[in-house]
Amino acid sequence: MNRHVTRREWIRRALALPAGAWLARYEALAEPHRGKVKITAIKVMQIKDIAGNCLIRIETDAGITGYGEAGSTGPMARARVETMKQYLVGQDPLPIERHFHNLTTLMHTYMAHIPTISGIDMALWDIAGKITGQPVNVLLGGPFRDSIRMYSHGIGVNLLDAASCRAWAQRIKEMPEKFTAFKCGIDSIIGVPAARYATTLDSDQLRRVARAFRNAREAVGEEIDIAVHCHNELDTTSAMQVAKAVEPMNPLFLEDPLNVPFSEGWAALRRAARIPLLTGEKLELVRGFKPFLDSQAVDIVHPDLAFAGGFTGTKKIADYAQLTRTPVALHNVGSLVLCYANAHFGSAIHNFYRSESALGRPTRHVEKMSAVRPPEVKNGHLTVPQVPGLGFEPNEDYLRSQLMPGEPFWS
Repeated sequence: MNRHVTRREWIRRALALPAGAWLARYEALAEPHRGKVKITAIKVMQIKDIAGNCLIRIETDAGITGYGEAGSTGPMARARVETMKQYLVGQDPLPIERHFHNLTTLMHTYMAHIPTISGIDMALWDIAGKITGQPVNVLLGGPFRDSIRMYSHGIGVNLLDAASCRAWAQRIKEMPEKFTAFKCGIDSIIGVPAARYATTLDSDQLRRVARAFRNAREAVGEEIDIAVHCHNELDTTSAMQVAKAVEPMNPLFLEDPLNVPFSEGWAALRRAARIPLLTGEKLELVRGFKPFLDSQAVDIVHPDLAFAGGFTGTKKIADYAQLTRTPVALHNVGSLVLCYANAHFGSAIHNFYRSESALGRPTRHVEKMSAVRPPEVKNGHLTVPQVPGLGFEPNEDYLRSQLMPGEPFWS
């Protein structure tokens, strides 16, 4: 390798590579910087209201810091990080594919913990962007788009009450973000605690589901998309009946109706349902999504970057989904770190569909995490930060104020 080629020439060559050769493109951008920076520390911190996730911070001897988000609690991630430090501290952060392989193939004494590795991988890409001077979406092979389409949530509405639905419809139409898609849960409608396995639904429960989503459609009109949100609580028979009950409302999709792992029930539901099916927020790596994609059991896959394998693991999922032209949506009820990560990832893949969003909540909890530039959402689209790395610069005072009880600050 000719190390006397100028940085500008390396970038010119890298950008000339086809988008499908994204790893080769990344390697070309990273090559001039190899061996110049070392990882010095990996720190973890859990804050409130990010769905039980925690933040990951990787520090280097060059003063460059990378941020990620892991789908695990602070104590859980710290325990796992202790076993991973030997593979990372003192190492060059740039060979990300090698780090990903070393971490995800751990089997003894414990199996690799993919949610914690997801946060580490995210932070390594943030560092790589800052070292190379490129936004993460460029390093991942993009951009295909400069902003990503998002969807929000039906919060504070009783779908069984038509008046509550009308008041909610008025609120969402006045939101400055102008979201045009919202998902609403069925748990309270059928009287089942969220994320708990339900018995087979009876006729009264199914009538309530049909009435609730009919109310939602009548309230918001045709210009707002409504998705039906489950938490993997239904059996196959009930899922088929729910799909039939909400079909007249023309839902955007039916999310997570069946148990998380693949089963023949998913294939049976796909044959019976006449509405789009979506799943994947708790699946890990290609191995979790492969049976769904091979059997075409869902219409849209829905990985979470903080669970599925970070940028590296989820890019492999998206590439595999592309073989069958399956759209990739992104789950996200986490922090601004995950929000920006979704923006870069959604920009970098061709088969992107939508990203979930916790932006626009009345407390503006996610937006307050930024020290310099609040996220920009217009007409339901989040603009991808055009700065090196993720573009996340933490408001440390706000993060400190949001620590979970007993949680140390960047431990």
